[in-house]
Amino acid sequence: MEAIEELAVQPCTSSLYLRPFRLSYRQNGTKKFWDFMRTHDSVSILIFNTSRQCFVVVKQFRPAVYMCEVERHHPQVFQNQDKESFPSLENTLPAVVGVTYELCAGIVDKPGLSLEEIACEEVLEECGYRVSTADLRRITSYRSGVGVTGSRQTLFYAEVNDEMRTSGGGGQPEEGELIEVVEIPLEESMKFAYDETFPKTMGVIFSFMWFHNNIAPKLPKK
Repeated sequence: MEAIEELAVQPCTSSLYLRPFRLSYRQNGTKKFWDFMRTHDSVSILIFNTSRQCFVVVKQFRPAVYMCEVERHHPQVFQNQDKESFPSLENTLPAVVGVTYELCAGIVDKPGLSLEEIACEEVLEECGYRVSTADLRRITSYRSGVGVTGSRQTLFYAEVNDEMRTSGGGGQPEEGELIEVVEIPLEESMKFAYDETFPKTMGVIFSFMWFHNNIAPKLPKK
């Protein structure tokens, strides 16, 4: 996962996932504009393994996170963003700075499937557990990237056990995915959520808090 080589930054002239736009508008009599990107909505799933009493999350290398760290240490990288060529990335940071812990998730790009069906596919592909739509509990939906994309993510909760695991997960290599499945013990989960040495998404923190407020009190006492 962290064997990242031959880094090169270049202008993005077209993408299957991002479409940049500029919106001009008048607000309270003042002329304004705002740059934004249209992208897919998504689903995410908080997975709790009742056999092991742990959360199942994923770990992967995120180029956007990595390049944020590169720019923080080497701001000259993006200084020529309007030109054809960018500075060399030979003296870059270790790939680990771009690895994040996240909930199992996926984009909504299959019109024939419900959000629940897409979530079930992601749980199987990324984490190796076979769940049905009846196994899912919808927690809530929210807007992410409100300043840039404004896309909607819908969060589900699923309980699994060891018998429901049919593969090791890891995503779909043919789509460029390289995912590591990670188990976070329940008793360590809130410490993990607030430990900044483990880069993670807000979805992990929020969903762990939701679990401790709504599910944990109903668990059998040891």
